[in-house]
Amino acid sequence: MKFWSNFLRSIFLAVVLATSATASPFPASLKHTTLQVREISPGVVVESFHPESSFETFGVNGIDHPLSAREEFDLKDATVSFIQSRLNIDADSISFRTGFSSDVAQHAFIRQQINGIPVANAVANVAFNMANKVVSFGSSFVTTPSNVPSTSPSISVEDAITNAESALSGKFNEHPPTVEFVAKKDGSLALTHVVQIQNDTTGAWFEAFVDAHSGELVQLTDFVAKASYLVLPITKETLLEGFEVLNNPQNLAASPDGWHSDGTTNTTSTAGNNAVAFKGAQTNTTTQSSVGLNFIFTQNPKAAPTTQANIDAARTNAFYIVNTVHDISYVYGFTEAGFNFQNNNFGKGGAGNDRVTISVQDSAGTDMAKFATPPDGQSGRMRMFLWDYTNPQRDGALENDIIVHENTHGISNRMTGGGTGRHGDLDMLNVGSCLQTNEAGGLGEGWSDAMAEWTEHKNATVVDFVVGQYVTNNPAGIRSHPYSTNATTNPLRYSSLQNLTEVHGIGEVWANMLHNVYAGLVRVHGFSGTALTDPTTTGGNTVFLHLFLDALTLQPCNPTFLTARNAWIQADKNRFGGKNFCTLWTQFASRGLGVNAAAYKDDSTVPSGC
Repeated sequence: MKFWSNFLRSIFLAVVLATSATASPFPASLKHTTLQVREISPGVVVESFHPESSFETFGVNGIDHPLSAREEFDLKDATVSFIQSRLNIDADSISFRTGFSSDVAQHAFIRQQINGIPVANAVANVAFNMANKVVSFGSSFVTTPSNVPSTSPSISVEDAITNAESALSGKFNEHPPTVEFVAKKDGSLALTHVVQIQNDTTGAWFEAFVDAHSGELVQLTDFVAKASYLVLPITKETLLEGFEVLNNPQNLAASPDGWHSDGTTNTTSTAGNNAVAFKGAQTNTTTQSSVGLNFIFTQNPKAAPTTQANIDAARTNAFYIVNTVHDISYVYGFTEAGFNFQNNNFGKGGAGNDRVTISVQDSAGTDMAKFATPPDGQSGRMRMFLWDYTNPQRDGALENDIIVHENTHGISNRMTGGGTGRHGDLDMLNVGSCLQTNEAGGLGEGWSDAMAEWTEHKNATVVDFVVGQYVTNNPAGIRSHPYSTNATTNPLRYSSLQNLTEVHGIGEVWANMLHNVYAGLVRVHGFSGTALTDPTTTGGNTVFLHLFLDALTLQPCNPTFLTARNAWIQADKNRFGGKNFCTLWTQFASRGLGVNAAAYKDDSTVPSGC
């Protein structure tokens, strides 16, 4: 066994290095959209391929599908028949995974299968309006090659696990392995063992696709979203704005048993149905300071963050923010059926037992934060670190924009791709991420900054927004520019992507576009002071968050700036009948993402009539 494992290790190293060195030239415009290159250890590089997604939208009224004449609508049947006709493929190639309905649309998530085996990175999603018409369709299905690998693995799953553990410097986490195809950049397929590998010391959490015939590591999914940025009432960015005592801040429409009960078990600590905040181990939570679920811990900024009172203040704040984000996103559509994070789903759909675990003052690093998003049914994992820009250090768990940013990675990863990221089967818990390419990962960073900004607006005046001021002790924050409607203050445009390769830099472009979209909507509709809890208000901030979350469920796997923009346009048609059509196009076009934008070249054109 040891010789065989070493032999596989040798094959893996040789193949991965050769692949990295000899890869044929690839169009620059597709590198961000289809590839993710990771150096997992010195000299060992894995290039993961994600087929480019097509995305079509069909306006307010939508279009018919082949079964439109049926008296009774069936989401699965309608979806399969539509894809079969749209892509001209056999029904046997289409595997319906799951679906759910929101208040304005019905969503279906599908995966491609070949010879009865799913293709991990070939997925599709269809949205129907409430009149059962198709309003959008995204697909990354691939052409079946003439030479399909044998569906019987040549190496065992045990050897694949050993190989992956060695390559990724981690341990198999006992999550059930699966066998799936992976579509490769050259058009071929690889049969793979799919296993999850974790390293609790470094915080790494990968899904490894090991070729079941050669032993090569052909694909990786990284569940961890990393950041080097920062985040009291949720409308405050930093503790410099002042702590407040909030009484009963939970929204019972989203958390019917409050934040300290899962409907069966009650707690008096920073643990509940939606989240648990701890240090070191999940049992090390903060217990109420007095009877009645009072968590009153005064933070001392002159003392080290590791003093007990400061630890309790940090755990309390992180617990409050994550629960508040849960409640806000819930009333806007990120519910149990929409693959949210809860231990008890109260029979409302989705998979439970997946509250967010929040490790404050995590020992695995400094000056950043992380969020790992496994599939629905596995807990999201937030890791908050200390920052050493100052003496004493400052705690990221006391900077609200950091926490909201990280939490939003969980939202965008779950909602893009139907709960698992790459449309894996919920029963089999096949997992992955639909935000794995550079461009899609950048969009993820942008959504996270935009959500953090949304929570902190207090009125109709849209001021410039700076991320990460407190922990760095720098009013300029940690982004290259403030988010601004002023093109001098923030000159980032769609064409800026030509020179950006890192996801946070790409994310700044998208976040600034969304800042401009937000400003445009508030200018037209005004500001609602109750949008945090009431999604029925008509303010521009309310409209913005509806479109934000609705678009996540519409867009295809591994979206681009163009398909993400189109998802916003279609989301507006679905929910508001297209009333914001020109406002949206005007704001996107103002930053180069106009009608004719393509291949990272700016265009300021808006549709006729705008």
